[in-house]
Amino acid sequence: MPLGHLKQGEPAFRRVTLALFAGGLATYASLYATQPLLPLLSEGFHITPAVASLSVSLATAALAVGMVFAGPLADSLGRKRVMSFSLVATGVIGVLAAFMPSYHGLLVLRALEGLVLAGLPATAMAYLAEEIDPRYLGVAMGLYVSGNSVGGMGGRIIAGMVADLWNWRAAVGSIGVLSLLCALWFWRTLPPSRHFHAQPLGLRRLVRSLVQSFGDPGLLYLYAIGFLIMGSFVTLYDYISYDLMAPPYSLSAGLVGWIFLIYIFGTFSSTWMGRLSDRYGRRRVLWVGVAIELAGAVITLGAPLALKVLGVAVFTFGFFAAHSIASGWVTERAVTNKGAASSLYLFFYYLGSSLAGTAGGDLYSSRGWPGVVALIAGLLVLGLGGAALLARLTPREASTGE
Repeated sequence: MPLGHLKQGEPAFRRVTLALFAGGLATYASLYATQPLLPLLSEGFHITPAVASLSVSLATAALAVGMVFAGPLADSLGRKRVMSFSLVATGVIGVLAAFMPSYHGLLVLRALEGLVLAGLPATAMAYLAEEIDPRYLGVAMGLYVSGNSVGGMGGRIIAGMVADLWNWRAAVGSIGVLSLLCALWFWRTLPPSRHFHAQPLGLRRLVRSLVQSFGDPGLLYLYAIGFLIMGSFVTLYDYISYDLMAPPYSLSAGLVGWIFLIYIFGTFSSTWMGRLSDRYGRRRVLWVGVAIELAGAVITLGAPLALKVLGVAVFTFGFFAAHSIASGWVTERAVTNKGAASSLYLFFYYLGSSLAGTAGGDLYSSRGWPGVVALIAGLLVLGLGGAALLARLTPREASTGE
């Protein structure tokens, strides 16, 4: 008799959610380790904001490429094995990056780090979809995304504080050590898959699974929404530090790092909105998250520091809500090839961060903060359109909670 799916309140459910929380923390602390340090990189290497942003954009671009292969690889080799390797390799590369003498060398390691990072986010959603009872998938997915937000928040705060005390190299190295500790916890805590069935690894199967994952219009809309919301999110956080470290605010890197404490709103919204989507359906809740994100971006145009911080908080709340719902929806709509569908969602998700993040640097140099917000607003208006089109589609199955 097949083993049942995990339910909320069971010890194994807690082990799964805690392990993936730690994995998400390490992943996003590492991925964005240089984001609060961009002004310091500009100063230290005498480069423009757009060039400095490549330390983030190349990592996310490599991550996007890695997503295409990591999901199918995990379908063949096993979810836990791929995710564990990803976390260990990420920590090792992060430590090495702290000692790289040239900016070009740093970019090479950041790209490599992004590539190996793909193993966890490309696989985690498929693991949850297979192991967790569908009635509690929204909660589990929300807790996983909460780990992402805590990692993004804690990593940036730690990096900013360490950079104030020492330099950007010490900041990057400290995140590498944190990632190694999380990798050890993950490997010891996450239960092996109980519902995983290995599939043969081959180029033909990979191409076929990717093509099939483009066959559903609903998945296409979700891929587009991921591209748009993540592009807007990384663009805002890439350049808010430049805005706050310049007059009239003139904040230090350490103080700017503390603005990422706002990620706590994402920790709350991803879990809360995940529960709301389980109760009321994703199509009724997704567009709300995107609309909140857009409102937050507009609020940041206000000059007072308190109003700008409020706008970032509202923006962050909306982003994590939308991402939690959209990412969970992908694995529900993908009846087969869940790993490939998750990989494609995250491919477009991180591709959006790379393209929009770099474009935002040129706009910041020429138009200042209003130019960055104009780009973000344009992306999110398109996201609202995608959510509206998605809501018109017939649910894939009546029991999916769409």
